[in-house]
Amino acid sequence: MRRYYFLVPDSQTTVNIAHELTELGLGRNEVHVMGKDHDLLDKEKLNEATLIQTSDVFNAGKRGLMIGVPLGLVLGIVIASILAFPTTYEGKAVLVILMGFFGGLFGLWASTLVGVSVQDVKVEKFRNDLERGAFLMMVDPPPEREEEITSIIHRHHPEVTIEQMTPDERHHAEGEGH
Repeated sequence: MRRYYFLVPDSQTTVNIAHELTELGLGRNEVHVMGKDHDLLDKEKLNEATLIQTSDVFNAGKRGLMIGVPLGLVLGIVIASILAFPTTYEGKAVLVILMGFFGGLFGLWASTLVGVSVQDVKVEKFRNDLERGAFLMMVDPPPEREEEITSIIHRHHPEVTIEQMTPDERHHAEGEGH
């Protein structure tokens, strides 16, 4: 499933598109809206985007696990080699596995603290538009309906910019493009 980003210039068009997407069968969990006018989002009962959609917290968590687990395992091996306790191979193996587990937990915790403060690549790209009052809709259509839904919205609302995550943006978001 790919995420589509609809940059919508005004509130009325945002509400219209949200209703259209509902009529097309998309549920609340498949459409998230971000904008400065939080009162409008509440009043119109639009699904406001959360930190998971607007920040880098998810990708940061993945990076934290990928770094924390190996570092924990290495630290576990070093500790098991240096310390006389535990004395059995099974005990040393348990120590190494536990250190890998706790290293992963620490990496996850530390990286999500950072990820919460970093905006999603697309949200950052549209930040100036959002500050001027535009709305950003994040739409997750089923793969078999992507083309249908985006073409209907484009046909009914030509003023809306529709984008999806490019490979370069995906690599940047996943930490490969830094």
